[in-house]
Amino acid sequence: MSSHPIARHAFLTICLALAGLLIVAALVFRDQVYRTFQDPGVPFQTYSPPAGADYAEAAGWYVRDAFTDADEPAVFFVHPTTYSGGANWNGQLDKPSSVEAVTSVMLPNYAAPFAKAGALYAPRYRQASLYAFMNNREDSLRARLFAYADIQRAFDAFNAQIEDTRPIILAGYGQGGLDVLGLLLDRFAEDEALRTRLVAAYVIESPVPLDLFSGPLQTIPPCATPEDVRCVYGFTSAMASEEGRIHIITERAMSWTPQGDGLDFVDGRGLLCVNPLLSAVSNDYASARQHRGGVAAEGLDPDAVPAPIPAQTGAQCADGVLFFEQPRSRALQRPRRLVEDYRLPPFNLFYEDLRFDAARRSFNLATILQDERQWAPPFDAPEAIEDAPVIAIPDQRRY
Repeated sequence: MSSHPIARHAFLTICLALAGLLIVAALVFRDQVYRTFQDPGVPFQTYSPPAGADYAEAAGWYVRDAFTDADEPAVFFVHPTTYSGGANWNGQLDKPSSVEAVTSVMLPNYAAPFAKAGALYAPRYRQASLYAFMNNREDSLRARLFAYADIQRAFDAFNAQIEDTRPIILAGYGQGGLDVLGLLLDRFAEDEALRTRLVAAYVIESPVPLDLFSGPLQTIPPCATPEDVRCVYGFTSAMASEEGRIHIITERAMSWTPQGDGLDFVDGRGLLCVNPLLSAVSNDYASARQHRGGVAAEGLDPDAVPAPIPAQTGAQCADGVLFFEQPRSRALQRPRRLVEDYRLPPFNLFYEDLRFDAARRSFNLATILQDERQWAPPFDAPEAIEDAPVIAIPDQRRY
């Protein structure tokens, strides 16, 4: 009888130890468990995607603003991933949680800095799920390319709806950045008229391989200085302590191939890094005094003017990654969520820096376009003229 309390105590100790091990295992492997539940479980080849949008109609857009003057830029913004996965490889256009994330988080925080410089166009599209970016399976790549096909159609409709002389700002974050980079390759690189109207393309939190600029993007260089226009502005960011995120950015991430005809790993290709505190391609350290301000704008209208929180972080480009310091304001610190390394936070740390940059480059292009309109039109191509034969006219006079 006296041994029973000891046995019960040992049993409880073992149970508590097992429970503790389960809790630790759940914490350590929680991202892997999450991924398992987000797998659609059907090959993309036999998958029936949700219905797409009609971009000729207002319902095909989250925002389709009116213009206030002839020289106001048109801003084509592609939102980042807001659909986790599970039932589909590509998100439904009307899934409530995804739509709410776009309208209440992504547009106020990430589209609004550019909307201050022009009229915002933000298409709805069948985005690839977050799960499709957590692995590089063939099915996942097909889902990403399927989403990009929607963005191609949206941009063509957008370009048809605006004047053919209006300046254009392209902007995209995460998955949206990959799609904007694709538009540069497929729509702008070979079209001089479109390139002439490009203020800049902002490809943010999606790696931009440097080999593209010696290949299909030779005509659209990086935004090397704060004054440049018709250029690519891009960075992917992390803190030095975020080893998992750095590994994803530099080794696991994929972007367009050096030929621009598909997707491939970015590892070993070098990455574009424009420091938003310097508005330039530079490896120099920029201190927090140069930080114009971050914004936590969740729930605000994109037209709202939130108060930025300045001097929160220094930043420096190194090995193609923008390293920043932990912001002092808790409103600008990443939350602890599942698979956070693959997500955008519910705030924009460089909101005011990007707003100022887009405004400056828009002004610069407007000035350039005004000057170019005063130039004499180019001569037409010369035409070859053949000598006409000389035919004698008989003398009809009578003597």
